[in-house]
Order: sequence, then C-alpha cells, then structure tokens
Amino acid sequence: MSRAEALGVWLDGVRVAELRRGRGGGISCRYDAQALDRWPANSPVLSCSLPLGPRPRDALAFCRGLLPEGDALRAMAEQAGLATNQTFELLARFGRDVAGALVIAEEEPEERRFEIERLDREGLARAVEELDEHPLGSHDDSELSLAGLQDKLLLVKLADGTWGRPLHGRPSTHILKADDPHRPGLVEAEAQCLALAREAGLTTIDAELERIGERSCLIVSRFDRGGGPDQVHRIHQEDLCQALAINPDDNRRRAKYERAGGPRLRQAAELLDSYSLDPLGQLDRLVAAVTFTVLIGNADAHGKNLALLHPDSEHVELAPLYDTVPTALWPKLRGEAAMSIGAQVSLAAVTLADIVREARIWRHPPERAEATARATIDSTVAALDAKVIPPSSPVAALVREQAHRLAS
Repeated sequence: MSRAEALGVWLDGVRVAELRRGRGGGISCRYDAQALDRWPANSPVLSCSLPLGPRPRDALAFCRGLLPEGDALRAMAEQAGLATNQTFELLARFGRDVAGALVIAEEEPEERRFEIERLDREGLARAVEELDEHPLGSHDDSELSLAGLQDKLLLVKLADGTWGRPLHGRPSTHILKADDPHRPGLVEAEAQCLALAREAGLTTIDAELERIGERSCLIVSRFDRGGGPDQVHRIHQEDLCQALAINPDDNRRRAKYERAGGPRLRQAAELLDSYSLDPLGQLDRLVAAVTFTVLIGNADAHGKNLALLHPDSEHVELAPLYDTVPTALWPKLRGEAAMSIGAQVSLAAVTLADIVREARIWRHPPERAEATARATIDSTVAALDAKVIPPSSPVAALVREQAHRLAS
C-alpha cells in the first residue's frame, strides 16, 4: 500500500476537507476553500470538535473514533500490515465506508466501484464464524470501518430481503451483532430494549433476531443510512467522544467513561444547546434518553454510545438510541453509570430527583425535565403492557422494577 501524505474528505459527494499525516501519529484537518465559502464560520461541518475555519485543526481524536477498538482493531491492523496506532494509514485503507456520511480516501470516490457479494445462509454463517479473523466482515476487497468492541458484521440488505457483503466502499445498511459466548442472551436482551425504545419514540432502529449457524445474532438497521436497497445515502453523525475531541484510547484509560476523563452529560447538553435548532426540545430528548438508560439498567451508555446527528452542516441533534444493553442483568458487568446522573454514580441508585438535578446542571427547567422523565417512564411501561416484549422476560421484570422505583 502506498504511503499517502494526504487524504481527501468527501461529504455528500463534495470534497470539503483534507487530512494530513502529522508527526508522532498526529492528524490535522484543513477545510477546503469551497467549504469555507459555503458555510458560516465555526459550523460543525465534520464535527463539533472541528468547527469550520481556515486554520488546520487537530483531528486525531475524531479520526480515531472512526476505527474499532480492542481485538477488532488489532485484527484489521494485522490484515492491513499496520500497527494499531497508525490511525492515518488505517483510514487510508478502511475509510471509504465509516460511521456517518464521510468518505475518506486518497482519490475521489467512484460509485461505479461499488459491489456487493451476495451471501446465502451458508455464506452468512461462515462470515459470522470468521468474525475474529475478519472483524466487520472485512477482507482485501473491503474498505469499511465501524467503532466498537462487540463482534459485528457490516451488511447490505438486498431488495429481496437477503443479505450481501459491501465491497470497495459500498455503503452498508445494517449491522449484525453476534451473541457474546460469555454472556449468552445479551443480543436478545438488547433487541428487547430496542423494541421498547422504539415504542417509546426514542429510536428509529429496526431490529431482528436470527439464528445464524451456531450463533444467535441481532441485525439492526443503521440510523446513519437512508434510502432503499438500490440507492443508499449516508447521513452524517458522530459520537460524543468525537464531538468533544476525546480519544477513547487516551493513555489506555478507556476515556469513553466519565470516571476515566470521558464525556459528561452536561457536555452533551452544551453541544445541543449550542448547535441544535430546538435546544429545549433536544434537551427534553436527552432527559428521556437518560431516563430510559436508568429504566433498562444500562451502565455502558458511555461517550461512544451516545451520538449526534448532523441534519445539515450547521446543526446537530440527538441521534436515536442504540447499543441499549441492560447490563444490570449480568451482575459481573459494571454497575457504575458510564456518565454520572445528578452526581449519582451508582446506576441502580439513580432516582427521579437525580435526573431532574442533572437537568438543572444543563439549565434545563426542572419542571419540564420531571414531566419528560415521567412521560418516558409511562410510555415504556405502556409498551410493556402492550406486550411489545415477552412479559415474562428478565428485561420486562427489570424495567417494571425500575419504573416502579423511579415513579414512586
């Protein structure tokens, strides 16, 4: 692979910026002239951490957030013959289909290069079994990346409902998550939480459980993709770590968690207050997201599991909920909230008063916050009453218990 010194960044088919390799593994971002002419200064075109301006900005944390973590990163780096800290080089290899709407490449992307390898049931099962060796389903003909630790496979849903593997930067439409052999039932529990969140108006993600080969798998639609099978379009987004220029690998501190220097809810609120078209409405949505996180006992709602959508290049809004894992059902998993709520760090101890106290920190009206939290509790319980998920499931029991505790 050639050693590129600069990579172009395309947004909706238009080149808007350039990434350049820096010393010591650094990456700088400079916006192109046409971007400077098109949008007002300080617009979050690529990221809230990279506001529009003529000077180059440090983009390492944002770029690092486009890559997976842990074993998946190590496997992808090994596949490319690179080290895991060679972020620039990894994006040169895998940057044509990343989270959000950006395409990162040496040369202008060409849709005519897009291809799809159709997967029959045997091929899909083989791809799932090979995830350790080929994270995200990446092979020599793949140019894709996605953040996260969990075993995932990027797929394209075809017009006939079958699945394909995206090639040469073709946008994926769905993410397959294989069940954790150490925590069986995790993907089923996540699917149930997504169903509740969808019924409560907190996500737009479609989720389906399938038995593929020997493993239970959850397949979810990507909220950063739109259109039909034949004409997929990318929707720009970034996670909270990227928006705040926090490198999740910083000093190996797992800095996506607040206690390790990661994001706080207050910082998410500040971004929504600064950049959204409807700050009050967006802060209501953040209150609802926090309340739902407590209801399902998700202690892993860290800075990479909370995202911002960019509906245009000047504004942001809270993304639909995703990665809704009820960690409370696995006692050996962390019990500390990934982001404190009203200064409370024990997720099981969070009260309605804590949620309102947290909203006060954002300068959000407390009576409005309480009303939103109670409405979220009511809508989630209504989803349980409507049997959106099996009434006898551990998730249903957990949510009812949490709802009773919060509402009392």
